Amino acid sequence: MNADTRPLHVKPPQALLLAGWLFASIFFLYAFVLRVSPSVMVDDLMREFAVGGAILGNLSAVYFYVYASIQIPVGVAIDRLGARRLATGAAAICTAGVMVFAGAENIEIAYLGRFLIGLGCACSFVAALSVAAIWFPTRFALLGGLAQAFGVLGGILGQAPFGYAVEQVGWRDTNWAVAVGGAILTVCLFLTVRDKARAHDEPARPLLEGLKRALSNRQTWLAAIFGVGMTGSMLAFGGLWGVPFLIEARGMAKPEAAALASVMFFGWGIGAPMIGWLSDKLGKRRRFMVAGGLLATTGISLVILFPTMPLPMLQTVLALQGFGSATMVLSFAVAREHNPIWANSAALGIINSFVVGSGAVLQPFIGYLLDLGWDGRMADGARVYALETYGAAFVVLPLFCAAGVVAACFIRQPR
Repeated sequence: MNADTRPLHVKPPQALLLAGWLFASIFFLYAFVLRVSPSVMVDDLMREFAVGGAILGNLSAVYFYVYASIQIPVGVAIDRLGARRLATGAAAICTAGVMVFAGAENIEIAYLGRFLIGLGCACSFVAALSVAAIWFPTRFALLGGLAQAFGVLGGILGQAPFGYAVEQVGWRDTNWAVAVGGAILTVCLFLTVRDKARAHDEPARPLLEGLKRALSNRQTWLAAIFGVGMTGSMLAFGGLWGVPFLIEARGMAKPEAAALASVMFFGWGIGAPMIGWLSDKLGKRRRFMVAGGLLATTGISLVILFPTMPLPMLQTVLALQGFGSATMVLSFAVAREHNPIWANSAALGIINSFVVGSGAVLQPFIGYLLDLGWDGRMADGARVYALETYGAAFVVLPLFCAAGVVAACFIRQPR
């Protein structure tokens, strides 16, 4: 029985609701694997398609372009249609995109594959948040943090394990295997995700009313700026350019560099549910956001300035940077609490649009800056950038973090 015809007094079993949230969160994990996996295929893709840093940055960022551009429509659609149909269809589109990318014979087809991947993955996080907001509203920040932790686990899996698979069987076969997992996930989403029926006395609102309400709210915009500041460095550094940077700075092999970069996601994965839980328990948002923002700004600055620091110290700094950046999950809580329930998904879509959009802007922009400073060195058909060039290009990362801290200072604590 679907959400439109199910009697209002009948609530799906709690176990089924939790399973729906779980698989929606796993969908976000899957999306994050695909989001960061280009970082361990940089050399392979440069060599395969004979491109430089800027073009490769755009190939990776196509995911972010489409993902970010349709977050608001996704939020509006979830408010109107529910998460079940959108999440299931989106997972199927994402799986098709992975298949296209795996079989790409030229850069244009690879772009198409990344486009479809971004289009499908665009529903993942908002769907998980929507399920949490509808069925578990008093645990929203906690479940949002746990969903973020699933995403971070995907970031870790998309680094060292994905890099190891690429080393062993090649980037094409690795992506074919990922496509099989996507097909299984699509079926699981259809079987478990459930939508809530609208009450008979609840007025039917115009399609765009929730979007207008969220966009007119100053707190929505402050939360979005904070989310951008916390996520930008994670997506640009951890999602693409951190691995080649660490290879150049420390002379590491690709799997070791990928493992080191994934420490940042490990800190994020621990921080998101912990901060969400504490924030729910104490009823505080702004204090955690400011403190986390300062920690993230300091962490990424130290990594850029001192990349050759002793390995245990660098691992600690990367973990703390990820932990601080995890406060981005509170931007979703702030947007939800400052908007009415009928505008929740639209508000969440706005936040996610800006959050993911930070990767769409920063990844190719840093690639462009790297190309400007390139000294002509090549290795096995791929461009090699000097450490000083990386340092100059990465200056924008702490600036984004600092902007997020400033925005957090003006966020109002909801009553």
